[in-house]
Amino acid sequence: MKATITTTAHYVPEKVLTNIEIAKLVDTSDEWIRSRTGIAQRHIVAENEATSDMCTEVAKQLLEKRDLSPNDIDIIIVGTVTPDHFTPSTAAIIQDNIGAANAWGFDLSAACSGFIFGLETGAKFIESGTYQHIMVIGADTMTSILDFTDRETCVLFGDGAGGVILEPSQSGGGILDSILHTDGSGGTSLWVPAGGSRHPATIDTINEHSHYIKQDGKRVFKFAVKGMADVTQQILKNNNLTGEKIKLFIPHQANKRIIDATAKRCGISNDKVLINIEWYGNTTAGTIPIGLSEAVEKGELIDGDFLLLASFGAGFTWGSILIKWESHL
Repeated sequence: MKATITTTAHYVPEKVLTNIEIAKLVDTSDEWIRSRTGIAQRHIVAENEATSDMCTEVAKQLLEKRDLSPNDIDIIIVGTVTPDHFTPSTAAIIQDNIGAANAWGFDLSAACSGFIFGLETGAKFIESGTYQHIMVIGADTMTSILDFTDRETCVLFGDGAGGVILEPSQSGGGILDSILHTDGSGGTSLWVPAGGSRHPATIDTINEHSHYIKQDGKRVFKFAVKGMADVTQQILKNNNLTGEKIKLFIPHQANKRIIDATAKRCGISNDKVLINIEWYGNTTAGTIPIGLSEAVEKGELIDGDFLLLASFGAGFTWGSILIKWESHL
């Protein structure tokens, strides 16, 4: 038994923050940001809007599109590094918000790889034969951990969420293969230093801006290009495929230069690569499911198409998932 994606959905906040507006906050420019990242704007949450609110909107869309009752959902998995609270989990808040009385769930922390790690986890639950409907959501409110005086990070990120419903495949398609990795030696290259049990919140940690995300941009860029390209090439090789056989490649939207370099190394032509970073920035765990939802809405996938997902994120975490698409319209 394989797991297949039957429904997709996404949500981004209404408010938009452009490069020109960011240039009023920090020493940068629209041209500088576009040329180095490919980003023109990003969406940011409204006041009192948090990760669970975005996820709840996605969850409601998924139920409506698939014509499911909240009670049909067995498990809710949320990939995020910006939960509403340390506890309860964001998954628990969503479960209550949508009234999924029969579901259990949990948050999964893998940064930008959170959605594909969650997708693999959900797939294994489906393959066990015990569960029929699993909701996997990737979402982050990155503006909640951004220092808008730090040009290294504040220009890169936005807020957003996307998700899918996994069900047993009826035809042998669906999620065919995955390769996932973690290398903890890269942890301090992209991290939030304070706020956990190692460095709980104090006046000093607040004054030092230690609750905001920090990154070593050059090291992250180098590892991201190699990690995403290597794992994407490997999954193609493992399944006797070439880039020409892939209908759509959805990479994590961290930086257009990383995306271009990965696609080129894997022999995937530009017309097969989904790129929406210009409009959303890096929504971390939200980038891949947002892109997938948009592709489905535009009718870019039909039965039998090979879909390839790839990510790289803090941790370091990275991986790739190969899917044989099944239409469930």
